Amino acid sequence: MAVTRKSDEQPSADDAGIVVTQVRSGIGTTPKHRGTLRALGLRGIGQSNVLPDRRDVRGMIARVPHLVTVVPAGAGALEAARGARVRRGRSVQVEERKS
Repeated sequence: MAVTRKSDEQPSADDAGIVVTQVRSGIGTTPKHRGTLRALGLRGIGQSNVLPDRRDVRGMIARVPHLVTVVPAGAGALEAARGARVRRGRSVQVEERKS
């Protein structure tokens, strides 16, 4: 009989969580940064993943804030994160695309 732990389950977009989207390449970064992107479940630019809002996940995001954007998970948050346009300046801002 297989035992599943609560931490092994992937949260849905309806659960309290965050949507992490990779916006810059891991090429040219340190091996620790590339490993952190893999641990977050991100393999390339534009890929998003819904993760639980926990301290360990927030710590991984704090290691690579220049490579990812974070939005709270909710109804349609995953689609909004994938369709977001990122403007770079002193701080990272996420804007909705006008379609």
